[in-house]
Order: sequence, then structure tokens, then C-alpha cells
Amino acid sequence: MGDARPSRVAWLQLGAVVVLFGLAWPIIKIGLGASTPVWMAAARATLSAATAFVLVAALKRLAWPSRADWPIILSVGALQLTCFFAFANLGVQSVPPGRSGVLAYTTMLWMVPLSWMAGEKVGPRAMLGAALGVAGIVVLVDPLRFDWSDRAVLFGHGWLLAAGFTWAIAILHARRHRWRMSPLDVLPWQMGLATVLLWILAFFVEPQGYLDLGQPSLWLSLLYLGVLAGPTATWAAVSVARALPPITGSLGMLGVPLLAIASSIVLVGEPVTWPLAAGTALVIAGIAIVILDRNN
Repeated sequence: MGDARPSRVAWLQLGAVVVLFGLAWPIIKIGLGASTPVWMAAARATLSAATAFVLVAALKRLAWPSRADWPIILSVGALQLTCFFAFANLGVQSVPPGRSGVLAYTTMLWMVPLSWMAGEKVGPRAMLGAALGVAGIVVLVDPLRFDWSDRAVLFGHGWLLAAGFTWAIAILHARRHRWRMSPLDVLPWQMGLATVLLWILAFFVEPQGYLDLGQPSLWLSLLYLGVLAGPTATWAAVSVARALPPITGSLGMLGVPLLAIASSIVLVGEPVTWPLAAGTALVIAGIAIVILDRNN
């Protein structure tokens, strides 16, 4: 009985992470109805940083990072958080949130060429998975019907792929970093750095940007994204990574883009099309193959 309980808790945490991250995509879309993308990203990071500091302090683990951990704080804070938050919001502004979730979740596909460039061994099965995922992206974009003259939608797709790319770079660094503190312990400092960078970016990139604080939808979105889908879900993800085998947790996280689509259909009325269904299936299959190859 004692051994079974942690496993059940871990499975519950994995389910919570999938739900929290999956629901984030339509909620971003709802929040953007009362804000501009980078300003909303900065506000989200602010709440996430505050929540992370409170969470880690409550766990009695808040401490000033060692010099050895500052490189990972800088890379994750700048790439995985600052760039991902900003790029995801810029993408969702013009791309349906369900499709956005799938495109941004191509992180593991980007890991294949990045790992090869970093001198790591990349097997043929991983290359096959990456190729299958790229085929899925092409199907999602539906190039024969795509309006190539619509710069907003064109750039929106690019922002989302860039979000996955920057996250992949941060993951590659995290894999090679020699951790002194745990990923959870450095999270407040990473979120704090992202907050500073995003506010600087907001004032320079969107000088006319705004947050319509009189709109309840904005507050609901920010509280969800900044408190639940940010540090709380990240804390749960760290716990899952420690309690479940890596391959189990990685494959379980494939539920995030699926839930992003399902919740977007329900919450914002995103239409279901055959390119969305077929492209998503190919992308997820490609990611699964890459994950299985990496864990052999």
C-alpha cells in the first residue's frame, strides 16, 4: 500500500499538469480580447514570479542561487519563459488556440536537429519522428488553402514555431547543466528575470500596448495563467518527473496539445477541420517516436 500511494499521487499530478497546460491556450485567447500580447505576457510573468516566490518560500526552500546556477536561470528565464510567453501570445493573436498549442508543442521535434548540432548521437528513428512531425506541421498549415497574403496569420504561425524552438534550446542547456539547486528552487528567479525582460520588451515593442483591467475576462485569464498554469503546474511537473519514469511522463504530456484542441472547441468555438485532426495526429506521432528513441 505504501508503494502504491506515491504512484497514484504522481498520476494525479500528471493529469493536473496536462489539464492546466492544455486549458491555457483558449484562456490566452480569451485574455487577449482585453489586452495586447506582450503586455499580457509581462503581466502573466509578474503573477507567476510572485506565486513562485511564495510557493518556494512556503516549502522553506527559498535561497539565493549559487553562481553555478545563474547560467541556467538566464537561459530558461530568457528563452523558455520570456520568449515562449511573448511568442505564444503573438501567435494566438491570429491563429486558433488549439492549433497554436500543437505548433508551440513542437519542442521535441526541434530537439532532434539541435541535439545533432550539439554533437549528440541522433538515431534514424528520431530522424523519422522529426520528419513525421514536420509533415504534420505542413498538414496543419494546409499550404494549398493558406492565405499567404495574410501577414498576421503567416507571422502568427512563425511565432508559434519560434516558441517551440526557444523552449528546445533551453531544454538542451538544462540537460547539460550541472545543477546545484533543483529546478523548482531556481524557478522564482527564472520567473523574476522573465518579468523584468517582458516588461522591457512590452514598453519597446508595444508602446501603445494595454491591459484593460476593467474586463473580468482579463483578470480570470491572468490569475489562471499566472498562478495555476505557471508555477503551480511547473511544480507539479517537477514532482511528476521525479516520481514517474521519464518516458511515462513525456508520453503523458502529449495530452497537452490534445486538450488544447478539445478545450478550444468548447471554450472559444474553434472549428474542427481535417487538417487540424490529421496534422495533430502526425505531430503527436512524430513526437512520440522521438521520445521513445531518446529513452532507449
